Amino acid sequence: MKCFILPEAPDPQGLVCLRGKDYHYLARVRRLNPGAVFDVRLPGGEEAALRIKSLDGNCLTGECLFNRSPAGDSLPPIALFLALPKGTKMDLIMRQAAEGGIAEIVPFAAEHSVPKIKDAPEWERKTERWARIIREARQQSGSAVATLVRVPRTAEALFEYWETLKGRYPGILGLLLHQSPLEQGTLHGYLKPVPEFIALAVGPEGGFSPGEVSRFLAAGFKAILLGNTVLRTETAALYGAAAVRTILLENAAWMANNPR
Repeated sequence: MKCFILPEAPDPQGLVCLRGKDYHYLARVRRLNPGAVFDVRLPGGEEAALRIKSLDGNCLTGECLFNRSPAGDSLPPIALFLALPKGTKMDLIMRQAAEGGIAEIVPFAAEHSVPKIKDAPEWERKTERWARIIREARQQSGSAVATLVRVPRTAEALFEYWETLKGRYPGILGLLLHQSPLEQGTLHGYLKPVPEFIALAVGPEGGFSPGEVSRFLAAGFKAILLGNTVLRTETAALYGAAAVRTILLENAAWMANNPR
């Protein structure tokens, strides 16, 4: 574990109470005792140090000694608009997205998605499990980005959310990963100047339908072709997000070499 992530923010006195699996891990696995100090991250990504005050019953009470600015980069938020894939692929995508600094994951049912939006409690339970996977991935990788996963929704609800984001971020950019060269724009060109918010739409097995592609383009998304091979949906999500983040991280160097 590179950095322990607190499940909730400290109270006004700077205290937290850790129970359940968190208590077991810290008190039984790592065998930490009162007085021990270790690095943590608050849910929002801020760094802190936690000093154990007491181990009472099944509660570890700790005190946050100090907070610092997040140690992450200053990139704009990147969201994955992720069409629901088959099987357990979502678990892998959640882990990779958290390690890669994705800010938000918005699963939705596309026309070619095998999973459908029917049983709300079932999807809520799955979302809770994905949130646990994300937290574990952030602890292992040390990511300062507080990756958020939304409860899966219909395609209609996804586009409604997109319109909400457009109102919130005038400089938003939507990118549609596609297997055909629908437009002549480049990823570097779309990311210059740097957007305020980036949404990356990734299709399911079989890709997006022609109707869905048309709707994304009508909503303002820019189609992007990454290479000349057809990628699995879990590969496309990682590949696309990594390409965007790499360009943004090296933006200053690209601008210096290509001032125009």
